[in-house]
Amino acid sequence: MADKEIMATGRRKTSIAVVKLVKGKGRIFVNGKKLTDYIGNRPAIEMLVYRPLVLTDNQEKYDVRVKAVGGGIVAQCGAIRHGISRALVKANEEYKNVLRLEGLLTRDPRVKERKKYGRKRARKRFQFSKR
Repeated sequence: MADKEIMATGRRKTSIAVVKLVKGKGRIFVNGKKLTDYIGNRPAIEMLVYRPLVLTDNQEKYDVRVKAVGGGIVAQCGAIRHGISRALVKANEEYKNVLRLEGLLTRDPRVKERKKYGRKRARKRFQFSKR
C-alpha cells in the first residue's frame, strides 16, 4: 500500500474500536458502513466522533476505517473517538497537548457496577414491607 496507515485502539465501557487512519477526504467508515448510516440520525453523537479531527484541523486530511465491537452505539462512538485521538497523536506528536486538554486521550473508566447478592441490581434493594 502506497499510503501508510496509522492504527490505534480506543475503549469505552465494554466497547473496543480498532481505528485505522489513512490519507483521504475525511470519510469515516464503521464496520463497513458510513458513520451516518451506522449511528442513524444522531447529530450529537456524530459531533462527538468528529471532535478530535476538528480540534486538530484534520477533517479533510484523513479517512477513518473502524472495526467496533461490544456495547451499544454510544459507547462504540466513545471508543471510536478515543481511538481516533490516539491515532492522531501517533501521526503527529504536536496534537498531544490539544487533545489532552480536551480530555480525549483519557480512557473513560466508568463501567457498569456488578450486581450484589441480596439486592435487585447493584444498589437497588428489594421492596421493603413493614407489615
